[in-house]
Amino acid sequence: MKLIGSMTEQYYREYLIELNRSLFRDQSMKGLLGTIQQAFSEMKTAYILGITPDQGEDVYTILINNDFIAYIELDRYNLETEPMIETKPVKDYKRGLSRIGQIQLAVAMDLAERN
Repeated sequence: MKLIGSMTEQYYREYLIELNRSLFRDQSMKGLLGTIQQAFSEMKTAYILGITPDQGEDVYTILINNDFIAYIELDRYNLETEPMIETKPVKDYKRGLSRIGQIQLAVAMDLAERN
């Protein structure tokens, strides 16, 4: 998908940059960052595409190095619980996305390339 500089793209660009800063700077994201670094030692860039709160866990959808999508499920209350991690190629993830989801992914991939 070609980016055209639309307001939607700008919104997602600002949103993804803020989440990225939060991932690397906020104490509250320390557990997630540690999980990413441990599971994906080759990680250079990581952009959070989505956060889904569940009953006792949070599920994060993350673009890693423009290579693949990682789904990481972290227990919200027991930090000792082993996180569940699944990965999916970007092309497979992209296949089921809405137009807005495709724009968000394209912006995240653009940011990762520039990072």
